[in-house]
Amino acid sequence: MKVIERHWYRPRIWLTVLLAPLEGLFVCLSALRRGLYRCGVLKRECLPVPVVVVGNINVGGVGKTPLTLALIESFRARGVQVGVISRGYGGEHAVPTEVGPHSTAAEVGDEPLLMAAGGAPVVVGRDRVAAGRLLLERHPEVQLILSDDGLQHYRLARDLELVVLDGSRGIGSGRLLPNGPLREAAGRLRSVDALVINGALADGACWLPAGVPRFDMTLEAGAFVSLAEPGRTRRAAEFAGERLVALAGIGHPERFFRTLEQLGLQLGRRLAFPDHHAFRPQDIPDDADAVLVTAKDAVKLHCVNRARLWVLPVRAQLAPDLADWILARLKIRHGR
Repeated sequence: MKVIERHWYRPRIWLTVLLAPLEGLFVCLSALRRGLYRCGVLKRECLPVPVVVVGNINVGGVGKTPLTLALIESFRARGVQVGVISRGYGGEHAVPTEVGPHSTAAEVGDEPLLMAAGGAPVVVGRDRVAAGRLLLERHPEVQLILSDDGLQHYRLARDLELVVLDGSRGIGSGRLLPNGPLREAAGRLRSVDALVINGALADGACWLPAGVPRFDMTLEAGAFVSLAEPGRTRRAAEFAGERLVALAGIGHPERFFRTLEQLGLQLGRRLAFPDHHAFRPQDIPDDADAVLVTAKDAVKLHCVNRARLWVLPVRAQLAPDLADWILARLKIRHGR
């Protein structure tokens, strides 16, 4: 799998030729499915409140979770009641399920736990229409629904589509799965309502469509928080001289490792696991003074000895203000 992922961003001719038939099949099937919805053969279903999709056209971590958390915070600060629906990747429930105070990542997925901790009601389910209905049944005060990673879930009608892109990686080779990282062709970006670019854009980003509103997102790191004692924090400088291990089971672990290095930390080891990895006690090295992890991974690490685990929270900053733009487009009045 690592060979394929490297190929997405540094294409190899022999692999491009080998994977071309599978890519062609994927293109045909995805185009047929979307076409059936566009011409009305397959019906879209509407929910009674506005739906904003936060998605991506490429696989791998691009920063959707920090963006969703930032929007939840911004909407709540404006007095707008917001709820979230998500597939709940890795969760075990086949029917829509609300994330509760005793939910685990094994039950509902890791990202929904973070979003629920952000203060919004969250319902997970493979069928996002059913998830949205359950959310509104349980929380009729909700004025706006954020659909996490639902860009390709076309049965759910949406009022706005936001696509998040990693500024440094962009769309890679520009090819579709499995020959490239794209779920849909790059031309799909021309039809979305806004693009959110996570981090600085690489040179020559000629794939960016003209005329689509663009918002720049940066991730601001906070103080490290002890997973064993949440009230205890440390700054990066306080780890000087310690044996440090960075651990990440996210879509793009290199971004996390790079952030730690930019904070001036000297990492002894970098341990990268697959996205949504279910951690076991043996995954945590016992020869480190401190193990540094992401907030997304932290919700799955309650099964281990947490004494040496430190979480680095990040907060998304957006320019211009995306929440105000969304509310203006949807004509939702707020109290701020």
